[in-house]
Amino acid sequence: MRFWIKIREFGTQVKEQHFTNEIGLILSLPHKNDMTSNPRFALLAALLAFPLAQTLAGGTVFYVSTSGNDMWSGRIHTPDGEKNDGPFATLERAADAVRAIRSAGAISGDTATIFIRQGTYALRKTLHLGKADGGSKEAPVVWRSYGDEKVVLTGGRTIEGFTKVTDQSVIERINPQFRDKILQINLRALGITDYGTIEGRGGPGMELFFDGKRMSLARYPNTDWLHVADVPQSGDTLYNRGLDREKRFKNVPVGRHYGKIQYSGDRPDRWSPKNEIYMHGYWTWDWSDSYQKVESIDPVTKTISIAPPHHHYGYTTNQRFYFLNVLEELDTPAEWYFDRTNGVLYFWPPGTVQKGSVTVSMLDAPLISLDSTSHVMIRDLNLAYSRGNGIVVDGGDHCMVAGCSFSFLGGDPIVFNDGSENGITGCDIFDVALAGVMLGGGDRLTLTPGKNFATNNHIHDYSKWIRTGQYAINISGVGNYVANNLIHDAPHEAIYIKGNEHLLEFNEVYRVCQETGDAGALHTGRDWTWRGNVIRYNYWHDLKGPGLHGVMGVYLDDWGSGFTVFGNVFYKAGRASFIGGGRNNTIQNNVYIDCEPSVHVDARGLGWAGYYFDGTYNTLTERMEAVRYNQPPYSTKYPELLTLYNDQPAVPKYNLITQNVSFRGRWLDVYDWNAFNFDSTVTMRDNVIADPLIVRRRSDGETGWDPYYLNIDMKEGYDLYKYGDTTIMKEFENNVFLNHNPGFVDIKNKNFQLKDDSPAFKLGFKRIPMEKIGLYKDGFRKTISILREPQPQH
Repeated sequence: MRFWIKIREFGTQVKEQHFTNEIGLILSLPHKNDMTSNPRFALLAALLAFPLAQTLAGGTVFYVSTSGNDMWSGRIHTPDGEKNDGPFATLERAADAVRAIRSAGAISGDTATIFIRQGTYALRKTLHLGKADGGSKEAPVVWRSYGDEKVVLTGGRTIEGFTKVTDQSVIERINPQFRDKILQINLRALGITDYGTIEGRGGPGMELFFDGKRMSLARYPNTDWLHVADVPQSGDTLYNRGLDREKRFKNVPVGRHYGKIQYSGDRPDRWSPKNEIYMHGYWTWDWSDSYQKVESIDPVTKTISIAPPHHHYGYTTNQRFYFLNVLEELDTPAEWYFDRTNGVLYFWPPGTVQKGSVTVSMLDAPLISLDSTSHVMIRDLNLAYSRGNGIVVDGGDHCMVAGCSFSFLGGDPIVFNDGSENGITGCDIFDVALAGVMLGGGDRLTLTPGKNFATNNHIHDYSKWIRTGQYAINISGVGNYVANNLIHDAPHEAIYIKGNEHLLEFNEVYRVCQETGDAGALHTGRDWTWRGNVIRYNYWHDLKGPGLHGVMGVYLDDWGSGFTVFGNVFYKAGRASFIGGGRNNTIQNNVYIDCEPSVHVDARGLGWAGYYFDGTYNTLTERMEAVRYNQPPYSTKYPELLTLYNDQPAVPKYNLITQNVSFRGRWLDVYDWNAFNFDSTVTMRDNVIADPLIVRRRSDGETGWDPYYLNIDMKEGYDLYKYGDTTIMKEFENNVFLNHNPGFVDIKNKNFQLKDDSPAFKLGFKRIPMEKIGLYKDGFRKTISILREPQPQH
């Protein structure tokens, strides 16, 4: 048995590796000359020490099988001829066996392996692995499938016994043309009485699956959205006073409400009050959704009373919503309705119902949890059909999840809370209700790195239930690593960053933020102390959303500061690099194609967001105090924080925009233009600007707040300077302006490398290692997904 790690330097090519009885980890490291000058790469060096091992022969081996017996030894992979010995039947029994033999000091070889034979294992409770269930650097513990056999760990239960609907009072509520399509089953009669709950921003509770696909609660309309006709401004209780600065309709602050909304049309008139109806909507902002329970519907006044708790940002006229769990709207295959009072589920199956074809999610807890566990690997398993999380790792170290798939989960697939040198690699995450990877770790007070990682994962079609604030990867803490992930097709954002000294590289992100607005493929902000984060060598493309304010590529929102955005490729990436009032950010060596704009800079703290600086909201200063910014390690690592309060904190100072290449779009938007001096505040030099549109900004002489916060794309009161305008080209004379292709190799086929004679190289531009972006084959990932297109050609 061999364990290896392949190190590849920038500018070198790693060929596909073939694996036998060995495992490994490929890490992308900087050139050796950069290692000594950049302490950030201590994180990567630490990953090299990650102890991985597996055993196909030798060591201590146990087996688990659906045909096993917990009274057997678990030492042979199939039952013997006399059925006297064979594999275990449960994962818990295997864990007990490993724990017992390890505590007795009887582990032999270099590892303990639990092989799980093919089949579906329905878990009624979490498989808990604690400190005593871990291994060591020399002898780790591995849980994995046996060979290429498919193993499914499920928190669901298959249900059988569907019948035609016979209750006449129910039949009369169903559209006559669909009555013969609808089946019913009494879950209470099957002993299922815990259905979970639908909460405003929580998981979906019990879900229904058919032939490996998630079914939808009966809704109206079946597709698309309704719009709030009005929000009544009278009632017994004012639940939300709204945001006074923004008044879209009838001079009413957005979000102000008395617990009621009004609708258009007469569709709800035909619905029985016996329905337990919910509404899902983007109630005030296009970046925040929730589910709200209907308390009552008045068809005369067309008014819906909403049961508390109410949406955090209130309700606003013309916002999007739809109804769900309405029996009268059970009118499409793959829809279902649940009568929670009587425990009866009504279903229009999209195919023939057969044994095992229908599953309901049951387990409202993680399928697997690791608590203070060390040196454990979980690999090649499929986790699905559960209400809770997939795997939760609390603390511990050197635990790895590899080659697994996570789908049809009501919670988060994989959660890392604290711990160090834990990670996930080579996994597929798709069709999940909430987020993807929650990657925490590291101590923010001491700036001790967590060295946790998420690498080479394919994450797509996530956030299927809650549509906002559920990220493919949510990074927090200090010093964690995210690389070579492929992320796509989601309603909201892909990556959120909190904390310090994280490194994100070689990821590909596209078709996210498809249902929202004022959102970023990568988002961060509202904390001056989140510094030292590097976002480099990633490919962001095809980003477009329907909501207000559109989509950003890298969104340094609300004073996000101290970030480095280097060597990224942005293609049709909306507002590609966005500095929202922050300081000390570096935007360098990036390529922008068809972006509008490539770079955004504003000074929001001097305008519409001034309430963060006048004592109304103290979020920024409170977060400074929370980490003791004026004491080591913050005072020594980030000395600029010591002078921030006395250095015009609302002004976006010390941002550097240099050595970028922009083509065929709009180069720059500057908002709050009349509130600060851009030229003396922002350093912008040595960029190759080959865009037909150069800069968009507020017209000189316009007074008051720059109103982009109402609609970032409004045109009235703004000037747009184009290529050839001698005034603007003189103003930005430290850059190179072109009216042609700046030297891309083959832009038609999306080869965004620059030719050797591109003028960018004379200005200091460095080649971007695009060939290293995205998924790669390793010992866990058997194939590379074909869902990567469009992508750079090499």
